[in-house]
Parts: sequence; structure tokens; C-alpha cells
Amino acid sequence: MNKPQLDHDLSTWDPENSEQWESEGKGIATRNLWISIPCLLCGFAVWLYWGIITVQMLNLGFPFSNAELFTLAAIAGLSGATLRIPSTFFIRLAGGRYTIFFTTALLILPALGTGIALQSMDTPLWVFQLLALLSGFGGGNFASSMSNISFFFPKKKQGLSLGLNAGLGNFGVTTMQILVPLVMTFGMFGGSPMVLKNTSGTLIGKIPAGSETYIHNAGYIWVVILVVLVIAAWFGMNNIKAKHVSPDIGGAFKSFGIISVMLLVGLVTASVGLYLMLPASANGAGTEISKWIILPLVIAATVFLLRFILKGAAKENLKRQYQIFRNPHTWVMTVIYTMTFGSFIGFSAAFALAIKIIFGFSHVVGADGVMTHNLVNPNGPSALMYAWMGPFIGALIRPVGGWISDKIGGPWSPRSSPS
Repeated sequence: MNKPQLDHDLSTWDPENSEQWESEGKGIATRNLWISIPCLLCGFAVWLYWGIITVQMLNLGFPFSNAELFTLAAIAGLSGATLRIPSTFFIRLAGGRYTIFFTTALLILPALGTGIALQSMDTPLWVFQLLALLSGFGGGNFASSMSNISFFFPKKKQGLSLGLNAGLGNFGVTTMQILVPLVMTFGMFGGSPMVLKNTSGTLIGKIPAGSETYIHNAGYIWVVILVVLVIAAWFGMNNIKAKHVSPDIGGAFKSFGIISVMLLVGLVTASVGLYLMLPASANGAGTEISKWIILPLVIAATVFLLRFILKGAAKENLKRQYQIFRNPHTWVMTVIYTMTFGSFIGFSAAFALAIKIIFGFSHVVGADGVMTHNLVNPNGPSALMYAWMGPFIGALIRPVGGWISDKIGGPWSPRSSPS
């Protein structure tokens, strides 16, 4: 085992072998887990930071309507959800080390672009929408990260290990909602500050109108962190080349190419779906087609194109993994997951901006019977002080759920089955 560990490739790997696990397996698995967690944390942070950034854009007076600002969180949401489809297959096709390294490195693109775009109020809406689309990389990373960690641990420890990976990874939402408002208060990355037109805030209190803020730090802070994590992933993680995980992967650049093509497919289908759903005023087609029609079509198109475009061994591996769609448990868990994690992410993405728009302004009916919405409410709560609480609780409880599943099993596990 020493040699594979040094060259990052594990040609034999069986965590169910107690002797191998206790001698070297546990250390390797733990190292990969503790690198995976902060990478996933940053993925969630970059994916969902639009919920905080748009609040500050509103406070600064960026020339966008409330509806246009909400599209940024919506675009990132659909992009991240769509990219989870190809990301599910990355570990088998490209290896864990190559996947986590490359997908984490890709997060630098939207983070750096966001920092640059936020330095000017003249940046057009479509630029922010494009960056929101790319920030979906962070949402897609969840699928590949969880798949990768599941192979490192024995079944009796998978609940806790996956719960830690998912739960502490989900802390990226809370971390972002606390860290971003703080780093916007001082010029740690240079650039010119902007002056708040409305009150803002951080975890520790309100920031009055007229204060200077460095909103571009909301993107740059993640670039710094991601560079460190990319280096850690490259030098500290492993590919499991055992037959049951990733036996047929080639070199790094081949793996990066496969990942890039599959992500591009997801970005294209998500973009088409978003174009059909968005109103014309927000750079959409304005077709008013129901999202309940478009969203299933986006999923179906992504699955079909992945199978059509990939060739050779990659296509054969993908076809074998498509067998999960024939398992009824897949669809039951999909519905449950949509109602649970889907709600958690949806509320987390929109909550801060919703607080600002609903409570940060006075909604007054004038003598003519027309309601005015743009009067600043001086007594309104600071969205940036409270938005982190829900995601914090949701992320904190997730490892507990994983630990419970290790103890009592899931609904279809041998431990809970009457057989």
C-alpha cells in the first residue's frame, strides 16, 4: 500500500478488509475526507453567494430591479442542479483525485469573475447572469464529492463519513453568509470602495447608509481559499483504481477533458432552459412556458446528450451506470431529496434577498390607491445579520443523520429489512 499512496493511485482498495483498514486504509480515507470537506464547503459558498451579493448590490444601488437580482440566484440554482447529473459519473470516469482537483479549480473562474464584475456598477446584467451560471459548478460538485468519499469508507462508517462531508460541506452556506459581509467592510484586496445608499450589516450589527463597502471582496476571498485547496487536493488526495471504482481512467488531462465535456453539456442544457423560462426583461425569451415543463426537459436533454456525445470506454461506463434509473428506490429517494435538501438550498439562496425586499422597504398605499414599494424602512432588520441561521441548523444536523443511519440503517438496508 505504501507505493500506491505515494503516487496517489490505489490499485487495490477494500475498506471492508479490517486488517487493511486498520493498518493504512483508515489514514488514507481520513486524509481524503478532510481535504474533500473544505473543497465542498467552498463549492457551496460560490454556488450560493448570490443570495448575499444581491442584497449588497441592492444596498449600493446597482441599476437592477428586484426581479432581475432574483434571477441570479435562480440561474445558479438551476445550473448547479443540472450539473449534478454529469457530476454523478465523474469518479468512475475520471478518478477521485483528478475530479476533486479539477472541479475545485473551476470554482476560481466564477469567483474571480465576480470580484472583477462587482467593481463597476456599469457591468451589464448578462455578465452577472453568466457568472451565476458558472457558479453552478459548486452545486454540481456535491454529487462527485459524495460519490468519491463513499468509496473510501466501510459500509458501517459511510453514514457518518458522508454526513460529515455533506454536513460540513453545507456549512459553506453559513460560512459564506457570515464571511462575505465581514470581508466587504475593509479593503483587503485593494480596489475602490462603494458607498452604501441603504443600511447593511454583518453578523455583529448594522452598517449605516453612507458607509464604504468593498463588495468585490465577496468574490476575491474565495479565490485565495480555493488556490490553497486546489494545491491540497492535488498533493493529498488519491484515485482509487480498483476494479469497483475507477479502473479505466487515463492520465490527468484525459480526465480533465472528460469532465469538461460533460460539464459543458450540463451548462448548455441549463442555459437553454433558463432562456426559455426567464422573462424578456431579464435577457430571457419571455415565452412564459411553465417551469414544470421546462425542468423535466432539461434533465432529459442532459441525460440524452451525455450518452450521445461520449465515446469509447467512457460511454460504456456511463451506460452501465444508467442502470440506476431502473431502480425504483432511485426515484423514491429523488422525491424525498427534492423536498428536503431542495427546500434547504432554495430557501438558503433566496432568504437574504427576500428579507431585504420584504422588510427593508415600506410598502405604503397612497391616496390614489397605488402601493409604493421603494421607501426605505429605517427599522427593517439587516438581512445579513439573520440569513445564516437556517442553513447553520440544517448543516449542523446532517452528520447526526448520517450517524443514525450507521446505527439503525436506511429504509432498504439489511439492518432494517425483514429478510
